[in-house]
Amino acid sequence: MKVAAALAFGLTASASAFAPSQSSGRGKVALQETKADLEALAKELNPVLGFYDPLNLAEADFWGAGNEATIGFLRHAEIKHGRIAMFAFVGYIVHANGIKFPWAMQMDGSPFPSETNPPALWDAVSDDAKWQIFALIGFLEFWSELSTPSHKHYMAGGKPGDFPDFVSGPEGIPHPVPFNLYDPFKFSKNMSEETKARRLRAEINNGRLAQLSILAFLSEQCAPGSVPLLKGVVQAYDGEPMAPFVTNYLGEPFGM
Repeated sequence: MKVAAALAFGLTASASAFAPSQSSGRGKVALQETKADLEALAKELNPVLGFYDPLNLAEADFWGAGNEATIGFLRHAEIKHGRIAMFAFVGYIVHANGIKFPWAMQMDGSPFPSETNPPALWDAVSDDAKWQIFALIGFLEFWSELSTPSHKHYMAGGKPGDFPDFVSGPEGIPHPVPFNLYDPFKFSKNMSEETKARRLRAEINNGRLAQLSILAFLSEQCAPGSVPLLKGVVQAYDGEPMAPFVTNYLGEPFGM
């Protein structure tokens, strides 16, 4: 979470590369709501590995919502984690190479940190800036959970990973929002259904790979030698990669 939030703020423009289809650009992919559907999808995603569910989650029933709702929840969770991991991976590479915006980061003129160690870069960002990042994340989470006549919740028959359009007016955001999170310029409007379905499958695979990759980076940084292929490639880090703030605000009153 920490690395993803720290690095994603410089990559907002790339959101459309990893987000799901929307409005006229949505692929007509059937909801995978049974174990049999998941097994078929797994073969399409990775014919070599196939269906792999050692915890038997495909037959689970979370919160008494039913198996189909549980599968929707799990699929949506995986897609979201994959997208954040892709943000984190690309952002890690960008900041590790010292790439940053040339203008000031904050209204007081504070520049973007020059640190090339991504976790340490996040530590160098002010708490005020971090709170703004978390506020945006909170809004996107809230908006993504909406269930409206035009957007069904992923646990109630909606498509996992689908992010609702930004609707303006009495039933939406109280001001115009010219662009949606996905495909703001409508480039996929005339894309074939086969292409849309293929891209949705590619997104899941890319997200899985990104999750493994960003964890490999952090593991090698915090425990040198734990990922031999990255030895000498990433810088060591002795901080807490999962802590959102350098100061432990919750533990400070207790001397932690």
